Amino acid sequence: MDELQTLRRDIDAIDRQLVELFRRRMDVTCQVGEYKRAQGIPVLDQERERQVLQNKGELAGEELRPAVTTLFQTIMALSRRQQRDLAGQGLDNPGLRRWLVAKAAQRRPVAAPRVVYQGVPGAYSEQAALDFFGQDANAAGLEQFEDCFLALREGRADYAVLPIENSSTGAIRQIYDLLTQYECYMVGETTVRVEHCLMAPKGASLDTITHVYSHEQGLFQCERYLNAHPDWKKVPQADTAGSAQMVADSGDITKAAICSARAAELYGLEILARSINHNTQNTTRFVVVSPRLELRPGADKISTLFVLPHSAGSLYEVLSVFTLHGLNMVKLESRPLPERSWQYMFFLEFTGAPDEPAVSDALHELAQTTGEFRVLGWFQSNLD
Repeated sequence: MDELQTLRRDIDAIDRQLVELFRRRMDVTCQVGEYKRAQGIPVLDQERERQVLQNKGELAGEELRPAVTTLFQTIMALSRRQQRDLAGQGLDNPGLRRWLVAKAAQRRPVAAPRVVYQGVPGAYSEQAALDFFGQDANAAGLEQFEDCFLALREGRADYAVLPIENSSTGAIRQIYDLLTQYECYMVGETTVRVEHCLMAPKGASLDTITHVYSHEQGLFQCERYLNAHPDWKKVPQADTAGSAQMVADSGDITKAAICSARAAELYGLEILARSINHNTQNTTRFVVVSPRLELRPGADKISTLFVLPHSAGSLYEVLSVFTLHGLNMVKLESRPLPERSWQYMFFLEFTGAPDEPAVSDALHELAQTTGEFRVLGWFQSNLD
């Protein structure tokens, strides 16, 4: 035990030297930052940083090269943050200003709200709306996803409940695209366990079916079951419950729909097969979208979007922000930018409470290190 204590004392002594050397280094990088600010030189010099990392790795030798490279990536990220703060970089970012304005004008949750979702009664989206707002909620279905955003913008609804990703098929791209187009905020989330059923009018059987209707996601999630019936024609529709309604209205025993058991009950269809989705843990995540920011009790997840310059290391620099502040990134999704070939918009979510200084610092640094930047919302995680 005495030997261990001796070794620990040696480490403590070395650490004191490291801290003093780090302080001296930061003093010098502060002078570099002052010079760059005076001369109008950008904080980030990628070629210089690449060369520094290479040199430090060579000094360390092969065994320690990866560890030393990681160490200096962190040190240089801290230096960049220091220099950006000196230059006030990011404070004029329009996205950061928009967030601060929205935060100052945040509203309380609406009592007895008007809620919209895409689809018709029996849709999984309706179930999500009722789960979040209560079974007596004033919830109405609209034809298209964009109709929900328009209802929010025009004041015809207080909230929209929209599917954003599925555990089997991933992101629902239309929602991400619409979030970039409309000024709105995520204020909540919920999940719905998906159990797809095959349903048809009374008198139908598996032998009478020739056409199967559902949303493209529903068809994909049941692909293995449908592949066992290669003679059936798969017909994508706008939504699952709408497919059930259409099949019921037709009364045609050659037509079947893939939807929830509740839809079969609502539209008088017979269930021919249950749980036909191949992932028995199939779950869809829904977000609650508001035309104004709300910071509800328990908010612990922040959703952002940003565009990065098409240059080496730009995404790494963003990710290092979360490492430096000890924040947990829980989602990263990319979408191509229209009319900008091979450039992407990123949707990033991370956890943190509104009163955490590290979160405010991280948002500031994201504004510094990205191009277009927005905070999409701050809400309580609910992914049970």
